[in-house]
Order: sequence, then C-alpha cells, then structure tokens
Amino acid sequence: MLDICLLGTAGMMPLPYRYLTSMMARYNGSSLMIDCGEATQIAVKKAGWSFHPIDIICFTHYHADHISGLPGMLLTMGNAERTQPLTLIGPKGLTRVVSALRVIAPELPFEVQCIEIAGTTQTFSLHGYEITAFQVNHNVLCYGYTVEIKRQGRFCVEQAQALSIPKNYWGILQKGEQVQYEGRVYTPDMVMGPQRKGIKVTYCTDTRPTESLIQNADNSDLFICEGMYAEKEKLAKAKQYKHMTFYEAAQAAKEANVQELWLTHFSPSLVHAEEYMPKVRKIFPHAQLGKDGKMVVLNFTEEANV
Repeated sequence: MLDICLLGTAGMMPLPYRYLTSMMARYNGSSLMIDCGEATQIAVKKAGWSFHPIDIICFTHYHADHISGLPGMLLTMGNAERTQPLTLIGPKGLTRVVSALRVIAPELPFEVQCIEIAGTTQTFSLHGYEITAFQVNHNVLCYGYTVEIKRQGRFCVEQAQALSIPKNYWGILQKGEQVQYEGRVYTPDMVMGPQRKGIKVTYCTDTRPTESLIQNADNSDLFICEGMYAEKEKLAKAKQYKHMTFYEAAQAAKEANVQELWLTHFSPSLVHAEEYMPKVRKIFPHAQLGKDGKMVVLNFTEEANV
C-alpha cells in the first residue's frame, strides 16, 4: 500500500489557512516528498508524519514557493538524527540552487545527493519507488512526476516444482535474481507470472495543459493537479502566467482516464473554492478539492485471472 498526504495547497505564498503546495508519500518504511516551500516543516508536523524516513525530495521547478523551505527541512532532518543519504531530484541547475540554499544549512550529519533531470523525461528507481519526471509548460523549466509502485507477478509453485527447483532457491527467484543449480540456470521468468497492476500517482503544478501531462497521468489511481484559478474570467491570466484552471485540470483528468483528481496550488485570491466544484464535477465526476492534510491509503487491487 502507498500512503499519500497533500501537505499544502497554496500557490505563491503560504496563508494562515493554507500551506504551500507539497505532497508526501510513504511506502515500505521510506518517504518521498515533492516540493518544499515555506511552512512545509509545519505541514509535516501538523499531519503527524515523520521527517526521519524522507529519502527523496523531488522539485518541480525553482520558484520560491516550491523550494524555499528546503534549508529548514534539511536542518530538521539533521536534528532528527538522520545519517542516511538524502536524494534530491529536480530540473537542470539543482546542484547550484541547493548549494546556494545550503549557505544557511552548511553542516548536516548526512550526505545530500543531487540528480538533475536530463531531457524531457527521465525515470528513476529508488527505495521501491519508480519515479518518472516529465517536462510541462510553465514560464521556467518545470516537471511533473508520476510515482509508481510496481507489483511483480505471482510465484508459480507448480512450475517451480515441475522444474525441480529446490525450495531454498524460490525466494531468490522471487527477488528477480537468477539461480544456478546442478549445471542449469533458472531465471525468474520461468516461475513468475505476468506483472500485476501496481499503484500510480501523478503530481503536477505550474503548467498549461500539455500532452505530456495526459500521457504520463494515464490511468493514475490518483492525479494531484494544480487548479490555480476557478473563476471563469481568470482564464486569460492562467494563460499569461502558464497555470491551469479548475476546469482545465478536470478535462486533463478526464482525458487521462484517472481514478480520482485532487485539485491543489490555489491562488491566494481564491476563496470559497468549494463553490466551484459542482461545475468541475460536470467535467470529471471524481474530482475533489484538495485540502491541507488530506490523506489517502492506496492499496493494490486484485485482477481477475492473474
């Protein structure tokens, strides 16, 4: 299972009732964060989640509301007695930006490893997460992310027995490693069924609608997408500053055939956002208004004949 927490839903600046947009995921003892603006530390504490197991922080881009909370986050993680390396992923320039921010967080008890995304899309496999970064359309270089938990096929006991593979080798094959026994090599595909449906979450802020967003969000269990503006008359502003409206996000969710949409990254001027949701749900019925601290547990689903 994969735990998801929408830490904050504000865009541009934190508000007393809205922290800046950030998401956190937990899987198998490891945590992953996407974006870390001001007040993200408070949002984590308020959610009751821990800083210590954060192994990966991904950044969509380097506007302040998405990264300015990093120095404080690093110091807090250090105070939590973290010693394991921390991996940061972001657009080109990440090493330079992090080095500048670390002027106020120079000494840490753990290593910080920076990975700069190369090209329009790149996939990383870390700590059980398969993370795909895909370029979107903002006024600076910006990426969305899909986070997937892959699920291998079932182990076929009958096939292993038919091949006379000793039981003490079964676990090795299940881990994806080959086995050599009595002069013969046995590979996982000999005893493992087809890959089963995993869990997929897509997170994207600060963009106009793009084909890359639709393609990468395809069939996501959860789609967390910016809805900077809800007022119909602000479409021109959304286009000018390269953001999305509630209705454009809903249309993207519909085209990507996702299971559920959470709107986030709201303009500071947006009040009573819930009043716009009936019109949003006419486009995509499974849309929800994102709220600070909103959580969900996503479980693996069983598929027929698998």
